Amino acid sequence: MASIMNSSFSRRQAIALGAGALSTLGLAACGGSNGSDSSSSSSSAKATGVKALTHTKGKLTVATGNPAYTPWVIDDKPQSGKGFEAALIYALAKEMGFSKSEVKWVRTTFDEAYAPGEHKWDLNIQQVSINSDRKKAVDFSPAYFRPTQAVVLQKSSKYASATKCSDLADANIAVMVGTTAYDYVKDIIKGGKDEGISIFDDNSAAAQAVTSGQCDALVTDTPQSVYMVQSKQIDDGLVVGQIPGTEDKEGLGITLAKNSPLTKYVKKAMDALTKDGTVKKLQDKWLAEYTTDIPTLKK
Repeated sequence: MASIMNSSFSRRQAIALGAGALSTLGLAACGGSNGSDSSSSSSSAKATGVKALTHTKGKLTVATGNPAYTPWVIDDKPQSGKGFEAALIYALAKEMGFSKSEVKWVRTTFDEAYAPGEHKWDLNIQQVSINSDRKKAVDFSPAYFRPTQAVVLQKSSKYASATKCSDLADANIAVMVGTTAYDYVKDIIKGGKDEGISIFDDNSAAAQAVTSGQCDALVTDTPQSVYMVQSKQIDDGLVVGQIPGTEDKEGLGITLAKNSPLTKYVKKAMDALTKDGTVKKLQDKWLAEYTTDIPTLKK
């Protein structure tokens, strides 16, 4: 009788344990998926882990400049998905398992994009050049573009006929604070000197300085320099030429907090978008008209 009771108890215990295990699996499955978040079971699977790691759970918070400029972001509206960087973020988010509605945009200054410490965003995209010093403070995605730098001035300027960098050696040149433009102007145009370089908080202020005559020219990335002329940010503007040797060797990268748990997901997604040609297609769509037919100055 004792053996029958023990046998009966063992069967009941096994059944109870099995039911408990199934219940636990069911709860885990429910907690890890959300049919409204993804368009397929594949994207849902990818999103399961990453969505728990973001600044706001279930949302991908992305910072850009204030303002954000064409052709990187059209009309300063990143949420539209128009412009190279805005479109790239939505492609990246989708690859990581986030829907468009799960992308939240915020604004920061340029230097906040590579500042160390805690942030109220997951990713920051605003043409930040990858370099060794910045890598000490933040993580970077793989490069998404390698721009050159160009000189913009007014057609009436005495420097408008410049064909080589030395022609601009005496010019007062405006650059945006924290950008690599300063280094290129100092090293390539000014021969290692920093006299005649004026630093501004943003490129809008730099453009105003050129229009008002406070500065003779400004230097920024080639796509933006072309847009400045097209949009008349500089009155009677002219892109006099690209500066030789300024192609960004390491490229522009999306920044993340140092040792962010999202970094591996971003790297994997960016590698996938590069491999399948998405990044190149977006470059061709949004940047081509801003990078072709611009002469290069001689050294």
